Amino acid sequence: MNSKDGPKGTNTRLTGAGRRPEWTGPVVNPPVWRASTHLYPDTAALKDGGKANEDGRFFYGRRGAPTQWALADALTAIEPGAAGTVLYPSGVAAIAGALLAVLKPGDVLLVTDNAYEPSRIMANGLLNRMGVEARFFDPLDIDGFAGRFCDRTKAVLFENPGSLTMEVCDVPALAAIARENGAVSLIDNTWASPLGFPALERGCDIAIMSLTKHVGGHSDLMMGSASGGERWYRRLRQTAQALGQVVSPDDAALALRGLRTMGLRLERASATALALAEWLAGRPEVAHVLCPMLPGAPGHELWRRDFTGGCGLFSFVFASDEAQIAERFVDRLSLFGIGFSWGGYESLALPVDPAAIRTATAWPPAHWNPAHRRGVRLSVGLEDAADLIADMEQAFTDTRQA
Repeated sequence: MNSKDGPKGTNTRLTGAGRRPEWTGPVVNPPVWRASTHLYPDTAALKDGGKANEDGRFFYGRRGAPTQWALADALTAIEPGAAGTVLYPSGVAAIAGALLAVLKPGDVLLVTDNAYEPSRIMANGLLNRMGVEARFFDPLDIDGFAGRFCDRTKAVLFENPGSLTMEVCDVPALAAIARENGAVSLIDNTWASPLGFPALERGCDIAIMSLTKHVGGHSDLMMGSASGGERWYRRLRQTAQALGQVVSPDDAALALRGLRTMGLRLERASATALALAEWLAGRPEVAHVLCPMLPGAPGHELWRRDFTGGCGLFSFVFASDEAQIAERFVDRLSLFGIGFSWGGYESLALPVDPAAIRTATAWPPAHWNPAHRRGVRLSVGLEDAADLIADMEQAFTDTRQA
């Protein structure tokens, strides 16, 4: 879909993006091109092959073929402000690839304190070993943010909202401060995707997604992406190629299939999640519901200002300080699976206590009752809301009686 086609609704764009006639031929979906070797008609073409390093140009399997190109093209089409998108074999690989594209030994990276745990591990491990210093910051402290920069600070990693504790930060304001201080703003935008939060338009330089989640949508593939404007897209691409990053065409075809229905699935999961959040807010066992879409919940006003959508991922915190209450509740659920990840068609639940992975901020927050720390993260799928609520109701009853 070219820009000359003009603006279109979300689901119209998702339906048409990446379906260039030269890649699909006479069929609806781009075929699966399984190819490591790309052949040239003669040696003159061989010499010219490497000169144009861009999607759509055959060269060698690491640079992809029409199946991967179509997915990257489609993701670029739904990310306002993007010049291109690079694909990675997982969401963590996308975070690593993006950070390696902008950092060098001696640099300082600012990392939001509510970051996805693998991002923290990467900052304190891989990046530390290559000479990058990671400093964690409170994403809600706008007034103190400028003071976190020094002449070695080259990048900031945001996550909005945090995927466990759901803090919503003022990304436009924080990204503007980062730019004033000469730092690149990267964001893990998996929660809302560009459908709900156009990160580049909100001031970020690089938008990262775990395609494993909403884009795949069916819990059967691993993939990640990073999109940026012309400057950072070229850097992302060069770094990914230097690292030998490539995704399977079969997985790219699955991601393309999931992308077509992502808008509808997000709408359904968000509506169900909001229904569950409203129900949980009335339960005596629950002290806090951490769902930005819920009126009155922490971050809701910023969510209303900056977001156009949400997803099915949110958390709640128990009023009880019993050590195993979250585990006992989760074990008594029957419709929610117990497992990592989210964004699939099925609902999941995990007990959470983020206290051990915070360094710049406290958990629970200082203004809470200190007993309110243990909670559950729910990934709401496509089941009926009434059935999920009934499942949680019986789990609360069994947990209370145990």
